[in-house]
Amino acid sequence: MSESLNSGDISTRLARIAELARKHPERAFMSLHHAIDVAWLREAYRRTRKDAAVGVDGQTATAYAQDLEKNLEALLNRFRTGLYRAPPVRRVNIPKGDGRTRPIGVPTFEDKVLQRAVTMLLEAIYEQDFHPGSYGFRPGRGAHDALEALWQGTMSYGGGWVFEVDIRSFFDTLDHSALRSFLDERVTDGVVRRAIDKWLKAGVLENGAVSHPEEGTPQGGVISPLLANVYLHEVLDKWFERDVKPRLQGRAFLIRYADDFVITFTHEADARRVANVLPKRFERYGLTLHPDKTRLVKFTKPRGEGGDDDGPGSFELLGFNHHWGTSRKGPFHSFPSRERGWCSEPRCRRHSPRGESVNTYAGTRGRARVVSRESTRSYRCATRSAGTQTARALRVFRYDRKLRCSRAVRARGETHLAQMALPSLAETEHAVDALHTTALPPSPAQAPRRAQRALPNVAKRRNEEPDAGNPHVRICGSSGGNPAAT
Repeated sequence: MSESLNSGDISTRLARIAELARKHPERAFMSLHHAIDVAWLREAYRRTRKDAAVGVDGQTATAYAQDLEKNLEALLNRFRTGLYRAPPVRRVNIPKGDGRTRPIGVPTFEDKVLQRAVTMLLEAIYEQDFHPGSYGFRPGRGAHDALEALWQGTMSYGGGWVFEVDIRSFFDTLDHSALRSFLDERVTDGVVRRAIDKWLKAGVLENGAVSHPEEGTPQGGVISPLLANVYLHEVLDKWFERDVKPRLQGRAFLIRYADDFVITFTHEADARRVANVLPKRFERYGLTLHPDKTRLVKFTKPRGEGGDDDGPGSFELLGFNHHWGTSRKGPFHSFPSRERGWCSEPRCRRHSPRGESVNTYAGTRGRARVVSRESTRSYRCATRSAGTQTARALRVFRYDRKLRCSRAVRARGETHLAQMALPSLAETEHAVDALHTTALPPSPAQAPRRAQRALPNVAKRRNEEPDAGNPHVRICGSSGGNPAAT
């Protein structure tokens, strides 16, 4: 195998390893380290963040790059001969929203490069094994994909029963012996496994003292998310697909992002059975569920007309509160909601009462009323796009706001204002602030009658929204309850 894996460029070698893993799902790879050479380490160096915090040695990416080729050759030699010693990670405590702190381990830069090289190798194998319901720290997948899959599944079921699970201190309690047994099923290369064991035993530097925990893997390490996915793939994902789903009376699906996951069921009896069995399953592998954050939620579609008041409970995943609400035409829909604090700024206050709502591109109060009624209640990607601040999401968000603002302006008879320029990505914040002070023309009731007669019916335009009256997800929200209707 060594002759086939260490030839060709990096992408070719990765594709060859992935193809072997796909064709032989039960095969354990015994000779993988030959694929890692100087070119592989150079690619791993390229993929490693250069602006991240430094480790215990204080070496920066700039200092390491001054003699890059020599450093990579020395690193490769120590890796293959077993002389590489994994330095301890520097622990940093990051404050959380609830007053607690999250411990983050910061490896040295050279250690990050080698971890990245081994991660690239293992990803090519395990990406062929991971189930579709797993989204955390995987190439080509992200939190948005998990939320979209959750929405699609929930709406296809028409609601159901949701088992919201929180694993207590997962990264700190991951059992090393169980992880080694899971790795034995796919990777038995001695050089690679020796490096993984060294990272698990490297130790943690905190307050000037080095400790060596017997369990867990540091959050912040490059290889830690992959090891966590391998662990939960065996403990949860494979068990759920292989042993749980065939025994259910109804349907169910699992959405997992790293150690955060929910399971949706169509039958209450199935949900309660799994809720009773899952803690015992996790206990076998050294994991415990948080008693306050793990709960079973009735998430069936409401039948009354009260919307969120008469509807079932809500649950949280990836910082979003998911609940039932109503669209402008009345039917109940499932809405994931962001925390209120995220949109407390004036230009993002999408959860205030309708008369006080602020639209990002149309100004405030009465001037925004037409656009906010048409778009913020039914456009499911608006707040999600603004929250991510990614280039693609911002383009979609600005285009939608520009389009709806233009329609509102035309409906008021001021067609010359409909050609407002769309801001570029670099000018987004400045353009938003400028448009806040831009007043729209009078409402249709104050527009000239001749202009009103020449325009199509405004109500008909509103009914032409693509998502109006259809099941959809809205992202606005709260961390402790349902948001107010907008």
